Amino acid sequence: MFSKAFIRLNWITLVLIFLVIIAGSVVRTSGSGMGCPDWPKCFGNWVPPTSEAQLPKDYRQVYGEKRVKKVEKFAKFLAALGMKETAEKIKNDPRTYQEEAFNAQRTWTEYGNRLVGFLSGNGVLIIFLWGFWKYRKDKRFVWLSLLNLIAIILNAWFGSIVVATNLVPWTITVHMFLALLVVCLQLMLLRRISPVNQKTLNLPVAMKWLIGIILVITAYQMFLGTQVREYIDQLTMQGLGRESWTSRFGWAFFIHRSFSWAVLGMMIFLVFLNYKTDKVRSVYWAFLVLIVELIGGVLLAYADMPGLVQVSHLLCASVLFGILFMQFIRLKPLSKGISRSSIRE
Repeated sequence: MFSKAFIRLNWITLVLIFLVIIAGSVVRTSGSGMGCPDWPKCFGNWVPPTSEAQLPKDYRQVYGEKRVKKVEKFAKFLAALGMKETAEKIKNDPRTYQEEAFNAQRTWTEYGNRLVGFLSGNGVLIIFLWGFWKYRKDKRFVWLSLLNLIAIILNAWFGSIVVATNLVPWTITVHMFLALLVVCLQLMLLRRISPVNQKTLNLPVAMKWLIGIILVITAYQMFLGTQVREYIDQLTMQGLGRESWTSRFGWAFFIHRSFSWAVLGMMIFLVFLNYKTDKVRSVYWAFLVLIVELIGGVLLAYADMPGLVQVSHLLCASVLFGILFMQFIRLKPLSKGISRSSIRE
C-alpha cells in the first residue's frame, strides 16, 4: 500500500525530529537561547546578521518593546487558563525583559536550531499532504499525520513563547515534551506503514510489563532531568560553581539518580528474558543506549565535562524513549481493516 519513497520520507523526518532535540540541547548548553530575540525571523531577517554593525543602534530597545507585548499576550492566555499566579510571576519578573547584546556565535547556533526545526516541520507537512492525496483510505493514518502536523506547529509556536519570556525554565520543559509528543506520533505513523514494525510483538507477560514500566519511568526521568537542569541554571546565575552543586541539589536529583539504577536493573532483566526468547533485537539497542546515557549522567554529576556530554545525555534519553515506545505500541495488533503494506518497487 505505501511506497518505499513514502516510508523513507517518514524515517528521514523522524531523524530530523531527533536532530531538533539535539539542536535544542546544544542551544541550551551553549547559552544561545536568546541568540535571536524574535521569532520566526532572527533580528527581523530570515538569514541572521554576522556582526553587530548590521543592526540598528537601538535594536535592544526595539526588541525589548516587542517582548513586552508578547509577554502581555501570553500572560493573558495563561490567566484565561486559570494560571493567574504564573502569569503575574512572568510579567513581574525583571529577567523576563532583559535583552542580551548581540553575539554572532549564539545567534547562528539558535538559527541552526530553527533551520532544523523548519526542515522537520516541512517533512511532517509533506507526509500529511502526500498521505491525504494518495493514502486517505487509511483514515487512521490521515488523522495521525494531521495530529502530528498540529503538534509540531504547536511546538513551533511555543518556541516563540520560550523566546518571548526570555527562557522561563518551565516553558523550556514544555517545549521539550511537545517535541517528544511529535516523536511518539511519528513512531505511530511508522508503525502503520513500515512492514517490519507492523508485526505485533508476541512476548511473555513479564516482558510486556517491563517494557511498559521502563517506558513510564524513562519519561518521568526525562522530566526530572529537566528539573535538575533548571536548578543548575539557577545555581549558575547565583554564581555558585560545580563543586557546590551536589550539596545543594533538591529531591529531583536524588530521585533521578535512584531511578537510573532502577531502570538499569529492570533493563538487565529485560535483556535476560529477551535472550531466552530472542524475539526483540531492539531491546539490545535500548540497553546499549541506556549504558551510554548512564555514563553521561555520571560524568555530568561528578566530573567537569563539556556541554557535549549534556547533549549526548539528552539524545540517549530521547532515543531510549523512542525505542521503548515503538516496542510498547507493537504489543497491540494494528486496527482491523488495514491491510499489510505491499511495497511497490
